[in-house]
Amino acid sequence: MPKVEVYTTFFCPFCWRAKNLLKSKGVPFEEVDVDSDPALRAEMSERSNGGRTVPQIFIDGKPVGGSDDLAALEASGELDRLLGADA
Repeated sequence: MPKVEVYTTFFCPFCWRAKNLLKSKGVPFEEVDVDSDPALRAEMSERSNGGRTVPQIFIDGKPVGGSDDLAALEASGELDRLLGADA
């Protein structure tokens, strides 16, 4: 299974939504809390080509966007393909 990383903040409802979608699919992910670390927030922005909002989600190091983008990938069936779970 590919490596999934989710940059989050604690009180972000969109972060919770994205994490719950991944959990419901049984996808393990690494959560990176950028609440109190400006360096991590800067890293997130650089890796996501300027993304400043959370969550920012990466699959195998490639940015896929935020919560709405993840939900759209799920709705289209593309998320399973990216995760190597298409059957």
